[in-house]
Amino acid sequence: MTKKILKRKQKVEEKEVEKEDEPKKIMSDEPAAKKIKWVNKQRVLIFATRGINHRHRHLMDDLKKLMPHHRPECKMERTKNLQVVNEMCGMRNCNKAILFEGRKKFDLYVWFANVPTGPSAKFLIENIYTMGELKMTGNCLKGSRPLLSFDENFTTHAHYSLLKELLTQIFGVPNHHPKSQPFFDHVYTFSILDNRIWFRNFQILTEDGGLAEIGPRFVLNPVKIFAGSFGNDTLWDNPHYISPAKYRQSLTKKAANKYINRVEQKMAQEANKPHESYALNPIDEIFKGDLLEKAKEIEEKLEAFDKSENVEKITKKNKEYILKSGS
Repeated sequence: MTKKILKRKQKVEEKEVEKEDEPKKIMSDEPAAKKIKWVNKQRVLIFATRGINHRHRHLMDDLKKLMPHHRPECKMERTKNLQVVNEMCGMRNCNKAILFEGRKKFDLYVWFANVPTGPSAKFLIENIYTMGELKMTGNCLKGSRPLLSFDENFTTHAHYSLLKELLTQIFGVPNHHPKSQPFFDHVYTFSILDNRIWFRNFQILTEDGGLAEIGPRFVLNPVKIFAGSFGNDTLWDNPHYISPAKYRQSLTKKAANKYINRVEQKMAQEANKPHESYALNPIDEIFKGDLLEKAKEIEEKLEAFDKSENVEKITKKNKEYILKSGS
């Protein structure tokens, strides 16, 4: 009995193997299944140096949530040379890098770099508002792919077009990424205003273009663009850039000179103040308006003046008479 059962099992297994070897039958109406491949293998290393505060750390965490193709890394010591980042990216198999660099617990700089060939750009981040601070109504699925919207001004200058390409490669989520979702439900907008790049993140509500802001929001003030990764020759230097330390120094100088300016204004006002007013002729008012009315007013004034003089004379005479009679 056992031999018969074993023979039956062998026959069943042989039939299943033959079925697997046979090519699958496809109907003429059905399209052939395409092989899905993950071609654009962009990996972004996101980390920071020591010395950033809590708001800067929250901003970095928000960007990590929005970018499923990122890879985290521990904080880097500020004493190290930035060229070490290229080695760190090579160890983590990343070809892009975002490095947050804090200064004096107030200022935050960020590096966007294409590793290891370059180029790289350094920005000063201003007006930081994280997702936790904003509490906007917008929301998006974690891992979904974003649409990138760039301002028309990115095509006006060469350095803006270079930054546009760098930002698209960093913030664009690759298609068929294992950690991404295969649809678009939010938009990143990059707009140029006042020589700065303004970043916003919106949820797509309707196909008509209804949007709701999600966050975070920040402003990128470009400092320099380098030919290599974290260094090398300078391709472009921002002439409008003012370091935050110099800006704060100018504010303190203005506050210190406030008292001196106030005293100088008082002295200038006293020096320019006229000692005598304009010499006005009272007779000029006679010829303004109706002449008869003016004449009546003058007569009334004269009569009142005469009466007052008569009253004063009478009072003086009475006083003299009283004094004489008393003596």
